[in-house]
Amino acid sequence: MDRIWYWLKLVVVAVMLVFIIRGFLLIPMTVDGISMEPTLQADDHIVYEKISSINRFDVVIFQMPNGNTYIKRVIGLPNEKIAYKNDKLYVDGKEVAEPFLGKQKIKRTSTHYTTNFDSEEILEQPAISENAYFVLGDNRRLSKDSRSFGEVDAKYVVGKARFIYYPLFHIKWL
Repeated sequence: MDRIWYWLKLVVVAVMLVFIIRGFLLIPMTVDGISMEPTLQADDHIVYEKISSINRFDVVIFQMPNGNTYIKRVIGLPNEKIAYKNDKLYVDGKEVAEPFLGKQKIKRTSTHYTTNFDSEEILEQPAISENAYFVLGDNRRLSKDSRSFGEVDAKYVVGKARFIYYPLFHIKWL
């Protein structure tokens, strides 16, 4: 009877750990749409987490007040000014490389991969707000992102994408 009681407690603890890990640390999600191609494909299964701080170029999941959930890349951090000129990212006037876009930019046609813009014009304020981010999809031509809906308040960020686990041929860390 002691052995059964031991295994029962062990199973209960294991189940609790699984619920805690799945609910707070490693949460699965399926990608819907093509705005993050080629980094993320439609129907990729990813895992995200809620505990890490957000840095430039992190892929984040957020839910807007209208209920829509998006997955995009953080380009601008709080209090920064973002601009694109001739397919180059400028943060506070300094050029910043975007190594994750290398292949897409090479394949572009005669037009720019990322159209020219200035966050000051889009946001109608000098810089990104204190608790907000400027986000873009990696598929710049077909992405609804901060260029259309403005900055994303930090309170709407659900988590940070960590890796793709399915389909098997697309497994990778983000």
